[in-house]
Amino acid sequence: MQRLALHPDLAQQAYDAILDAICGGQLAPGSRIIQEDLAARLAVSRQPVIQALLLLRKQGFLRENGRRGLIVAPLEAADVRRVYAVRGVLDGLAARCAAETNAARAATEGPALIAAGRQAAAGSDVAAMIAADMAFHRFLYDLAGNPLIEESAGLHWQHIRRAMGGVLRRGDRPAQVWDEHAAILAAVASGDGAAAEALSRLHAEHAAADLAAHLEAAAEQPAVTDKKTTGGNRHETDRATDRRIS
Repeated sequence: MQRLALHPDLAQQAYDAILDAICGGQLAPGSRIIQEDLAARLAVSRQPVIQALLLLRKQGFLRENGRRGLIVAPLEAADVRRVYAVRGVLDGLAARCAAETNAARAATEGPALIAAGRQAAAGSDVAAMIAADMAFHRFLYDLAGNPLIEESAGLHWQHIRRAMGGVLRRGDRPAQVWDEHAAILAAVASGDGAAAEALSRLHAEHAAADLAAHLEAAAEQPAVTDKKTTGGNRHETDRATDRRIS
């Protein structure tokens, strides 16, 4: 995270910076939250950090852990399924509305997003992969013409972004994501609202099953000592519980 410039709403800036660190993996699941360290890294007083942490705890990104205080909430398969259940409804509605109101724009502007997504998926930049995925869905929200859809999906997307990052940083690649995106776009561009909605819901179901399966598999892996590392890099995660954000 970068040091924050002076701004009237430092609490919001602190919130954004800490959330980015959680979703980006700099603050790993289980990491202990130390207010003083965060305030020092962000070059602010503790007050805006405290306000940000209260909101992050309310939203489920942080969790109380006895005497250790706040920690970054673990990534759990059940939570992913719940988030995607809501997302499937919102994405389905967005795709249907987009097909019914903005099919021509989808056909004109959508292919570039698909191409960018396939390029990102072929690389190794996790942040670029997630950004491309979010850009595609936000494009559909925009085409839908109903700002309440994107507003409602906003917080859920942060949880999804975090879960996706946790999987992708281990080197896993959800299968056929961009083929499914391309199929959704084709339905929207053809003005077929029913098909666009059905494909979007199915896409969310596939994503939920894939991410949940990876999280469950990781949870079943035997524990290792701090002297060893695994594909999930447990040693690095354990050390992260008390380190400052880099």
